[in-house]
Amino acid sequence: MSSPGISVGISVVICAYTEERWEDILAAVSSVRAQSHPALETLLVVDHNEALRERLSREYKEAGDVRVLANAGPRGLSAGRNTGIAASRGEIVAFLDDDAVAERDWLGHLADGYADPRVMAVGGRTEPVWASGRRPAWFPEEFDWVVGCTYRGLPPGRVRVRNVLGGNASFRRSAFDAAGGFATGIGRDGDKRPLGCEETELCIRLSRARPDAVLLIDDRAVIHHRVPGAREHFAYFRTRTYAEGLSKALVARSVGAGKGLESERRYTSRVLPAGVLRGLRDALLARPGGAGRAGAIVVGVLTAAGGYLVGSVRARRSGTEFSVVPVPPAEGDARD
Repeated sequence: MSSPGISVGISVVICAYTEERWEDILAAVSSVRAQSHPALETLLVVDHNEALRERLSREYKEAGDVRVLANAGPRGLSAGRNTGIAASRGEIVAFLDDDAVAERDWLGHLADGYADPRVMAVGGRTEPVWASGRRPAWFPEEFDWVVGCTYRGLPPGRVRVRNVLGGNASFRRSAFDAAGGFATGIGRDGDKRPLGCEETELCIRLSRARPDAVLLIDDRAVIHHRVPGAREHFAYFRTRTYAEGLSKALVARSVGAGKGLESERRYTSRVLPAGVLRGLRDALLARPGGAGRAGAIVVGVLTAAGGYLVGSVRARRSGTEFSVVPVPPAEGDARD
């Protein structure tokens, strides 16, 4: 599909860090190049891995629509995204995970949202692709955010939200002019602990800088995100939920607990209790995994809460501060 009346150029930023995802990276780029609403450019930002950067540069040497860049900031996803934003020429900047592929109309649906000039960000739906071929019976859909995917509890359709999800998201360039880039010090930075929430912090900061800003999720803008086998295990589930608590503590310190935990309060008071009841009902009906899902929800809440408490104490003691990078203007005129 094309987007009627939407003529803005869209730059797509894909951040990569390891050659272990080589085939995934190539698939991600191919899915962008096959879009029905063509991308203005694809920017591959490599996070402090010179061997990977050189290999990708050779791979796309003749590709006029793909540029390979080195992360110009400190190690981590936030600095990589900021590097892509600074180098991009599009009026809209979209982000795609390096282990995901976008459906053909992904960019078209994202672009549609920008017909309203108040819209500053549009995200989409991320579906898991399980390495084992199917969802583990114990894994609750309410916790699909653990593996970077859209979770049960988000409303369907095109809806207004507090924040978009970083692996399938887009922003108007003026959003970065107003709020700056992604904050370093939040999210994944090369540490083994799977932190996150950098896009949440940015979206809240954006809404403060532009109170009239509208942020949307359109569930027609679909990508398919690979979930490796190691992330299908309960040990990773516990580690990731604990890390999410740590990350939420950093977000709350940055933007305040009111906004930083606004959506989470609704999620824990409404969505998760309903999930526990569904799991228990399935267990009573002898359906596979029901008790496991109910138990996983309870454990997930407790470990995330534990991470939040620990993170809050650490943040107070250390006086943690975050670096928000101002984003330079686009290079030239990016309009189609």
